[in-house]
Amino acid sequence: MKQNVTYMLECSDKTLYTGWTNNIEKRLEAHNSGQGAKYTRGRLPVKLVYLEVHDTKQEAMQREAFIKRLSRAQKQALIQQYTATSKELSS
Repeated sequence: MKQNVTYMLECSDKTLYTGWTNNIEKRLEAHNSGQGAKYTRGRLPVKLVYLEVHDTKQEAMQREAFIKRLSRAQKQALIQQYTATSKELSS
């Protein structure tokens, strides 16, 4: 299913990568097979730690740009909030 999403990955060296896509499954597969962003290629494997769904490609891209400007601590806070929300929804 195609959705415009903004996402964050945690790389094997614990750094964070932020991106957007309209097919998160295919994009994760690309990142972990070394076909994703140059940044993640040397930091495999990566795992999805944050995801936001948007109505349009433009919204997803704007959110990606916003998140990239956040400090690491602010990104970690977003991830913690997302993880807590995900756990609540699955229980």
